[in-house]
Amino acid sequence: MKFEVVEGIQNQVADEELIYKITTTNFSSTPTTPVVKAYKIVGSVETDVTSTLFPTNTPSVSGDIITLSPLKGLIKGGYYRIEIKFTAGGNIWKCYFDLTCQL
Repeated sequence: MKFEVVEGIQNQVADEELIYKITTTNFSSTPTTPVVKAYKIVGSVETDVTSTLFPTNTPSVSGDIITLSPLKGLIKGGYYRIEIKFTAGGNIWKCYFDLTCQL
């Protein structure tokens, strides 16, 4: 099961490069082995664009916080889903947030 982050849909401008942080306390503590995937969504079709949006995809962990690599390369008018899978408390968790690029 995937859980949406509390903050909901994020907005980012096409020429921005932003680093997002995910606090896992709502799921479980002390996450390990984070894996990040990015999908462009058009209608009901999801296309994997991880290598485009995260050319350096090396998320890190400190305590209950997963820090993603810089997210960049968004296309104006695009709608995206960022998924973060991690292990914590002997379970494998997956959370996500949706993102729009309006400018």
